[in-house]
Amino acid sequence: MKSRFWAALAALAIAGTAFAQAQNYPNHPVRVVVAAATGGPDLVARVVAAKLQEQLGQPFVVENQPGANGIVGATTVAKAAPDGYTLLVYSSGFVINPYVHKSLPYDTEKDFIPVTNLVTNGGLLFSVNANLPVKNLKEFIAYAKQPGTHLSYSTPGVGNTWHLATEVFDNIVGIKMTHIPYKGGGPATAAAAQGEVQVVLASPPPLMPHYKSGRVRALAFSGEKRHPSFPEVPTMAEAGVPEYRHDGGWFGMFAPAGTPMAIVEKLAAEVRKAEQDPDVLQRIANSGAFPAAATPAEFKKFIQSELKAYAEQAKIARIEPE
Repeated sequence: MKSRFWAALAALAIAGTAFAQAQNYPNHPVRVVVAAATGGPDLVARVVAAKLQEQLGQPFVVENQPGANGIVGATTVAKAAPDGYTLLVYSSGFVINPYVHKSLPYDTEKDFIPVTNLVTNGGLLFSVNANLPVKNLKEFIAYAKQPGTHLSYSTPGVGNTWHLATEVFDNIVGIKMTHIPYKGGGPATAAAAQGEVQVVLASPPPLMPHYKSGRVRALAFSGEKRHPSFPEVPTMAEAGVPEYRHDGGWFGMFAPAGTPMAIVEKLAAEVRKAEQDPDVLQRIANSGAFPAAATPAEFKKFIQSELKAYAEQAKIARIEPE
């Protein structure tokens, strides 16, 4: 009986400490590591971080750490103190890396706690440089199949959502484009706009400014229905490739393993509150993304399902671990 009493007392003490930590959190600046170059997940991270700073009264400092499809930034956070003061914002490349890299400097499932998904992208925009002599997807496929045609496409790195999605598209329509990886969604979409590559299958946020400027032409959207920010762009089914669909990935927030769950829950609740703000909602909509803000439990379950889904996609795309 005594041992049970002391065990219960210890549990109450731990719970009380965690509650106190959450109540006092944050009491100094929070570092938000975005595992990509500018023009990708950081577009959303900066909007949300600014609102979190307003709500919680401490700076949320966004820091871009691109490299190796997000592995550089993720490694920084995996090794950080689990106190809620170093957070990771990453794309769905987070759940793809285990299947395209033979080894990682961290354990995807054990070294992080899923906090919440910030946004979903709904689908990807199959886009070409405006100078490419095609006006729709059927013309593009016919052009790509012409003898002597050599096309290249850009992505934020090896093994990310865009990479897998484009390789699956190639396999379905029977073409072969050359993959040119960049250090983030911003540089990858800029490459297509500038003509360094001819094609990019991109999430809406980093593509939006190039589409608005007319430097890229969107031929199809990979989601189930047309994107509200691109109502003139047909779905893949409408454009003539009904067998191809891709959800477009997401941007999410993670904390180092061991971070008190009271802090994790508080962060998720504050993100959810931030994404109910009309200005934040409008800025997310302007980027072409959709707000998400799941609970930690919901996001953890989602991550587990995504790991299984992308394992299958990596097989379809015939991407061998490097």
